[in-house]
Amino acid sequence: MPELPEVETTRRGIEPHLLDRGIAAVILRKPRLRWPVPTELIELLPGQTVLAVQRRAKYLLLRFETGTLILHLGMSGSLRVLASDQPAEKHDHFDLVLDNGRCLRLRDPRRFGAVLWQTGEVSEHPLLRHLGPEPLSDAFNGALLRRVAVDRRVAVKNLIMDGKVVVGVGNIYANEALFMARIHPKRTSGRISAERYERLAQCIKQVLGSATEQGGTTLRDFSQADGSPGYFALSLNVYGREGEPCPACGQPIRQERIGQRSSFFCAHCQK
Repeated sequence: MPELPEVETTRRGIEPHLLDRGIAAVILRKPRLRWPVPTELIELLPGQTVLAVQRRAKYLLLRFETGTLILHLGMSGSLRVLASDQPAEKHDHFDLVLDNGRCLRLRDPRRFGAVLWQTGEVSEHPLLRHLGPEPLSDAFNGALLRRVAVDRRVAVKNLIMDGKVVVGVGNIYANEALFMARIHPKRTSGRISAERYERLAQCIKQVLGSATEQGGTTLRDFSQADGSPGYFALSLNVYGREGEPCPACGQPIRQERIGQRSSFFCAHCQK
């Protein structure tokens, strides 16, 4: 699944092509992805101009005068900017045709993505209303983590992957940040000191920031807006490295299931 750095990479890739461009047409080939796609977009968007290309968590937000188009890439979705007359392929479900003869095309083989519409304040949409702070913002820090963790017995890895606590810390980046902070992923969240949470928050910012600058993690189904893969996978310390030596101490990396997700860690370095 594309995570926050991949989605931000996509946002940066498509923004120059969309910003201040008019919409000539909307082509809807599949009326239902994860949720029904509003068919009124076909009549509503032509003639409007893209005022902003933003991101909230893993949602891409295209702002127009009358509302906001909300896009989610689901498990395997991707966006491309193409010539509008390029033939659509099997899994190309939605085109936003621009006034310069190009289009933004959503490809989603598993159809777990979303194309939604929100009038008024987009932050009030049910999918966005209860989200936590952005991890790279000043609103996210160790004090926040410590405050929400008090008296909670959930594993710290599950805590930082909770979108109501902080958005965008997906499985890969949670593994990497916890390794960098030297915190065991199964450690009870309520039994971690404020100092260690401050370190963890800084590591989350560092890992996500680095991944974003490098273009996101190379996943099987993900590539950037121009079709090229991300490169952060080359820098992973523990994720996907079961049995390989820890880059810090040389002990073998372990893998366990925590919260139904594969977790990779060094039992010697992470406590």
